[in-house]
Amino acid sequence: MAMIKNVIAATAAALMCGSLVEAEVRGYDMIEFSNVGFTGSYTPVKKMSNLDNNSTCKCEVGDRTWFQGDNAPLNEHLSVHFRGPLSLEKFAFYTSPNFVINDNSSNSQSWNRSAFYDASAQTADNVTFMNNQGADSPCVGKALSYASDNGTSSASSPNVLKADNYVSSDQEYSIFSTVKCPKSGVKNGCGYYRDGIPAFYGFGGETKMFLFEFKMPTETQSNSSSFEFYDMPAIWLLNDKIPRTSQYPINANCSCWSSGCGEFDIFEVMNGTERNHLYSTFHTYQGIEDLGTGIQSYGYIPRDTKGTMMGGVIFDSNGNTVSFISNSTSFDQTLSPSAVNSLLRAIPSNETYSTKLMSISGVAPSSSKSKSSGAALSVDQGIWYYVFTAFTAVAHFLLI
Repeated sequence: MAMIKNVIAATAAALMCGSLVEAEVRGYDMIEFSNVGFTGSYTPVKKMSNLDNNSTCKCEVGDRTWFQGDNAPLNEHLSVHFRGPLSLEKFAFYTSPNFVINDNSSNSQSWNRSAFYDASAQTADNVTFMNNQGADSPCVGKALSYASDNGTSSASSPNVLKADNYVSSDQEYSIFSTVKCPKSGVKNGCGYYRDGIPAFYGFGGETKMFLFEFKMPTETQSNSSSFEFYDMPAIWLLNDKIPRTSQYPINANCSCWSSGCGEFDIFEVMNGTERNHLYSTFHTYQGIEDLGTGIQSYGYIPRDTKGTMMGGVIFDSNGNTVSFISNSTSFDQTLSPSAVNSLLRAIPSNETYSTKLMSISGVAPSSSKSKSSGAALSVDQGIWYYVFTAFTAVAHFLLI
């Protein structure tokens, strides 16, 4: 299986990175992924010790946590993350008992808003602004802390992000709910988390929607060499267990990220790409071994550096995920299925890029597998399915 996956990866890389294909990549208003979700597992952090000493710092992982179903593992609680240059005007989180994209039947049900932030009105409901400006550790980095009203400094208590909330390159903050976590522990609701941090749940549910109104202006500072992510804004989602332990650890066991607990990049400028191209990417093990590269759409959403952008991401009840930009985006308390589908249908089909994720199923991990490795998976289709998928992707670009 490893050999097959390596052949597939090499074939896909050769096809996708060819100069002709690269030249054909273009912008879309909507990026669509289908067949999202699989059965797999990840290893949660069980214990962290000696965090102040890099040579003796130790992180232990617990037994595998198994997941399954549509959108898995992103059907768990997620935190929302932002990196500049960016200004956030509005944020809203919605859930629905059942919603399928392009289905207005009685099976689809309304979206109910359960979290909201409006910068101009200074309204905040069920949102906690956080950042990584807490206690520093040479082995697991800075811990979560409350964010000040500018988003970039730490605070001793919760704050509402101020109206003028621009953050520049490399500066990051996050949004969690206001629901406090129970006591730290691998078997408790929020899992294990670092001592002393303010711990809150993210946003849960299988069928969910995140909406944003934001600006991503060009970075004005010219000393690009002093930044790690110069002029590379991003809005992304993480399994909320990740930031409560370590978002950027040196030791992979200090976070469940490397074992595949889940990340989805909604709008992100990728390193080495055009700064005005926003990509959507799954960082899960659904048919891949390279979690860092992830499952990326080769179409992108154009970044408007002069005006305001509105849009978000929808995870529906049938394994479909769409990232979209639309000036018709509404932030009402309740959104009907027809209103949301009308919004998506208004985006022309030639402005939608579609990708189907591979179908895989989980198998019990063997004792020989490292606890920090990804989920043990079996692929339902044979090698020709993947070769065909790669060639189909190339054909898509050639026909644009």
